[in-house]
Amino acid sequence: MRIGLMGGTFNPVHLAHLHIAEEAREACALDRVIFIPAGDPPHKPLAGEVSFARRSRMVTLAISGNPLFELSLVEGERAGKSYSIDTIRAFRERFPRDELYFIIGSDSFLEIGQWHRFREIFAACNLIVVERPGKRISNPAEALPVAIRAEFSYTSAARRLDHHAGTSVQFLSGCPLDISSSEIRELAAAGRSIAGLVPPQVAAYITEQGIYNTCR
Repeated sequence: MRIGLMGGTFNPVHLAHLHIAEEAREACALDRVIFIPAGDPPHKPLAGEVSFARRSRMVTLAISGNPLFELSLVEGERAGKSYSIDTIRAFRERFPRDELYFIIGSDSFLEIGQWHRFREIFAACNLIVVERPGKRISNPAEALPVAIRAEFSYTSAARRLDHHAGTSVQFLSGCPLDISSSEIRELAAAGRSIAGLVPPQVAAYITEQGIYNTCR
């Protein structure tokens, strides 16, 4: 099977997340996409201190209508910082015969050289990089961290980087939804509508629970 792994704080999960996951699933013929809320994100503090349980619940609500999407609680069940390489290794042990595809936006890919043990990520699984508004990657090879560029060859026609370990990095152009979780938190805190930014059931949950009221 081809399994997509999509991590994030999902604070909250929004329509651009779902669009990225579906675009990656369709373009790379993935059999399913697993959403993985971060337990203790290592790169930035969790805005509003929204609990793992609440963020996971929002993901559950958001993906409930898509049988090819599912939720994993692996990062919430593991102690310590939620490093992507540890999560990928956990799924590699769980699915030793399957192809794993780590799905990230181009904004995250441009910062991957700052990630914990980032070099190991490229050898451990395939990557799918989906373009985000304002973060176009015109030259994929140059977007790689300098320290590992020699480990790849680039196929321009396919917009794909091939790693010497047998994995690849596939670049997909265009996620037109310019939505950010921070924008949604600000709107919700101000009592304004977040319709059209998150699935209706997620919007209702945020309102009912008053999740971002303390972000004012």
